[in-house]
Amino acid sequence: MTARHVFRLSGTDTRSFLQGLVTNDVTAVDSGLVYAALLTPQGKYLADFFLLADGDDVLLDADAAQAEMLRTRLGMYKLRADVSLTDAHLFAHRGVGDVPKDGHTDPRQPALGWRAYRDTPQTVDETDWAALYVAHVVPQSGIELTPDTFILEAGFEALNGVDFRKGCYVGQEVTARMKHKTTLRKGLVQVAIEGEAEPGTDIRAADKTVGTLLSRTADKALAYLRFDRAAGSMQAGDATVTWDGTGN
Repeated sequence: MTARHVFRLSGTDTRSFLQGLVTNDVTAVDSGLVYAALLTPQGKYLADFFLLADGDDVLLDADAAQAEMLRTRLGMYKLRADVSLTDAHLFAHRGVGDVPKDGHTDPRQPALGWRAYRDTPQTVDETDWAALYVAHVVPQSGIELTPDTFILEAGFEALNGVDFRKGCYVGQEVTARMKHKTTLRKGLVQVAIEGEAEPGTDIRAADKTVGTLLSRTADKALAYLRFDRAAGSMQAGDATVTWDGTGN
């Protein structure tokens, strides 16, 4: 599977510390996995991850490429809080089908199966995760999720990654304003595609750039589009792209 890093957060202030930082309600970790993000004060994406209670501790399952940044950023926010961040020495496993006894349903979308945390690495995984992510419009860090991303444009509300009732967290003001005071004019959607084009290729319509092609599998792809400009048959490199108007 995609390389992951699992942290352990311990200490009496762990839950309150996380509650004041991340986009989702940390009190739910005792009932199962929680999907959340850490944002900049300007409301832009830094990292996304899963949280899960392990006794009094909380496990944080993140993309391995973001592990050192998270270690530094969480350490910066910790100040005098009674929280310690250590490597959990656990490995993330995932699969579809029946949830094992030590597994937890993926909170983003039931079709994404389950996750579990074990002492040994996962060695067999034949699931076509790329196809599932495109089918269910699930963004991935470093592809659809970048430092310029606003999480509502990336579909975090539909993926159960943000809670609008939990109170303040870093970047909350911008996120709440986008939810309650604006209509999204651009965002992540699924498109149909025919022909060849690399991820990152501009999508054009009527000689104007209307978006960017991102993850692709077979005849479907994820794209970041300007909703008011994306219509009809569009071009991305040598490929034809169409959007049915549904999504984000």
